[in-house]
Amino acid sequence: MTLSPLQSEIPSLALEPILVLIPAALFLMGSNSGQDCERPIHRVSVDAFHMAATQVTNAEYARFLAATAAAPPPFWQDPNFNHPQQPVAGVSWHEAARYCEWLSSQTDRAYRLPTEAEWELAARGGLEQKQFPWGDDPPQALPDYATRWQTGPEPVARYAPNAFGLYDICDNVHEWCCDWYDPNYYAISPEQNPRGPEQSPMNPPRKSSRGGSWRHHIKVARCSARSSIPPEFQYADYGFRVACD
Repeated sequence: MTLSPLQSEIPSLALEPILVLIPAALFLMGSNSGQDCERPIHRVSVDAFHMAATQVTNAEYARFLAATAAAPPPFWQDPNFNHPQQPVAGVSWHEAARYCEWLSSQTDRAYRLPTEAEWELAARGGLEQKQFPWGDDPPQALPDYATRWQTGPEPVARYAPNAFGLYDICDNVHEWCCDWYDPNYYAISPEQNPRGPEQSPMNPPRKSSRGGSWRHHIKVARCSARSSIPPEFQYADYGFRVACD
């Protein structure tokens, strides 16, 4: 397979990720055809921000481990998960947040996890109320769909990005968001830059996540699909990508 332009750059990446500008926008968030937690559809205004073009890779995460002596995630030595350009998998929300803090300390940017609203805006790529980043065609219509994600996530940026230039934005691994998770949050969400509830009403409390997973029957999530797990969990299909203002 021919490498994408971004993938050919990856081995020589500097400390900071390649960032994509997500323009300020007013968009319709949620879906009436998905899970109950995706309702109601509501209009949201999000300020411009930057998001990494790819999920954080093992190669990028290795720099953090070397610099901080942090414990590696549980799948670090598993050959199905340890290719340098695969997204790091099995990282808890707390570890993803610490990575953002460390990256911020090494650079002149304040890196963080994206909010759910930012993530959904970015995933849609400017396509209002379409199910997927490319439109409404089913995931099975994607190139090589039947042969992808056989034993784990793919190396990042193997296939075309969305209209904003984001790779793997609805597939590969679930991506942590900064918000606490509340299935009923959309009913009370503010219109301007919503950042989730003060705390999760779930027991145990959960953090929000977005995107699809290599181990699901349907590998690609809809743009509006929400997911969540407790922040200390380390699942083999959970990773993250960074954002900054």
